[in-house]
Order: sequence, then C-alpha cells, then structure tokens
Amino acid sequence: MAVSMSELLIDLRAESAELTAMIRTLDAAGWELATPAKGWAVRDQISHLAWFDDAATTAVTDAEGFRAALPALTARGDSAVDEIAQAARSLSPEQVLDWFRTARARSLDAFGGLAPKTRLPWYGPDLSAMSFVTARLMETWAHGQDVADALGIARVPTARLRHVADLGVRAMPYGFTVRGMDAPKDPVRVELALPDGTPWSRGPEGAADLVRGPVLDFCLLVTQRCSLADTSLEVRGDTAAAWTAVAQAFAGPPGDGRPPGLARALT
Repeated sequence: MAVSMSELLIDLRAESAELTAMIRTLDAAGWELATPAKGWAVRDQISHLAWFDDAATTAVTDAEGFRAALPALTARGDSAVDEIAQAARSLSPEQVLDWFRTARARSLDAFGGLAPKTRLPWYGPDLSAMSFVTARLMETWAHGQDVADALGIARVPTARLRHVADLGVRAMPYGFTVRGMDAPKDPVRVELALPDGTPWSRGPEGAADLVRGPVLDFCLLVTQRCSLADTSLEVRGDTAAAWTAVAQAFAGPPGDGRPPGLARALT
C-alpha cells in the first residue's frame, strides 16, 4: 500500500519522540555509555543525528548551498562522521539534547512543505522527497537502536519498520555500487512479517532468489546493526546471498557492519 507524505511525517515524528524519550532523563554517565558503534557513546549518536538534521534542512531550503558544501565533506572520506562526532564532544549533554530537539523540529518543518517527488541533494545520488524523509526515519531508528543497546532497552518493534524495509529493498544496488561492484540484474523477492504478523513483500513472486523473515531482522541487517548470522532470515539464491553480504540502506562510504555475536536487543 502506498504511503503518503503526511503519513510518513507522522511516523518520523513518532520515531523522533521514541528516541527522545530514551535520552531525555539520562544522567551524565548515561550520555557517555558506549554503543555498539566502535568509539561512539550515546552522545555521539545523538550529535550525529542533530548534525545531519541541520544538513537535511539546508538540502531542503538551500539546495545550491548544500551542493557547494558537499565536496569539503566528501573530501574528508570515511573519517568525516567521526570528526563530526569528535567536534561535538565539547558540548554538555543538555546542549546535545537541545541541539537534537531544535534541529529535528526545524527539519520536520522544512519537510512539511515538500511535494513527494521533489528532488533533493544528499550524500550520494539525489533523492525524491519521499525517499529523503524515509532516510531520516531510517537513520533515527538505526541510531536509536544503538542507543537502546547501550542502555539495555529492548524496544518494541512497530509498523514504522516498513519504511526502513522499503528503503532497504530500494537501496539494493547502492550496497554494490558503493563498493565498486556491479549490481546484480536478477530480482530478489523479499517476504517479511510486520510486528503484528501482517505480511509485507517486495519483488516479483516466484523469483529464484528470496529473503524471508521478521521485518525487525531485515531492518537490522540493511542498516548494518547486526550480522546476518544473528538473524532468523532465510536467504535463498546467489544474488540474495551477495546482497545480504553488502546490504546498506544508508548513504556514504561502505559500512563495516557488526561482527556476529554482538549483543543487541532483538526482542
């Protein structure tokens, strides 16, 4: 079923509220807890989101200004996101929380005026407004998972995961091209169960290649929050196997993924 921009924005607001609820009462020690992302504490996950929320607002309100600043960031290569996190470590937890709240509110206001098919620049190919907002929801959920893991919180999966799954499927070629590989031409059928048991699928019925299982496991995989070995996903066919080895729903350079056996909240 097609999703409207208004529905997508409602879900992004809900995802934002869930993350804010996890962090708003943290003490100073809680902000410094290590997350599964190597070298990153809770504070780094939140400052990362805030920085890219500001960038997202610029992409919407000043596309040419965003494009002009893009080469300086991409020239920093793989180290850019760590450098951004390092620069924000001089801020107090209160300042980081206020930054995130303010930046997220500004971006949501900017998104509210977009037509679904408007093309926007980002760190990779230009995106439609629908894909752009979906990517912000995906990032919020994925970094929220890192925060939840650090805090020992087992989040309850929601139907909002369908947006992350959809982006993960549509980003299939990106996981290959960002690694300098040719994307396979063979289709892959994806069959997932949403948290309430509702079936969700993409790709042609009867395709030789298949990925099947819980939507949570698929979303953790395509956001590189867990290894395939730590999911209950069924993967059938060479193309499906190749994809699940490089799946990457987020923009930027190739992610390192997570090693098998890394503790996480999978319930």
